[in-house]
Amino acid sequence: MSISGITNTALSGMRAQTARVGAIADHFANSSTPGYARLNTSLTSVVSAGVQVVVSPTASDVDPATELTDLIEAEQSYKANAVVFETGADMWEMLMSIKRD
Repeated sequence: MSISGITNTALSGMRAQTARVGAIADHFANSSTPGYARLNTSLTSVVSAGVQVVVSPTASDVDPATELTDLIEAEQSYKANAVVFETGADMWEMLMSIKRD
């Protein structure tokens, strides 16, 4: 995998986690709304595109403990992807400095 592939995969992971956090925020904002359907976010790996997120309504109720746990998991996953992205950017910068010398 190339460095640009690594950074693109990490970027798609950060976008997926952002969508996941958005769904969690939506759950908290609408948990007492009559007829509200909880959104299920599922992440799938796509070889050429990194991570793809699919958001679909479910029939389950909003559980604050589950939502907070999911929020913590999304935060940690976002941070991990950010570290990978930064490492890829650092590697790219190092290669460009070697090329200039």
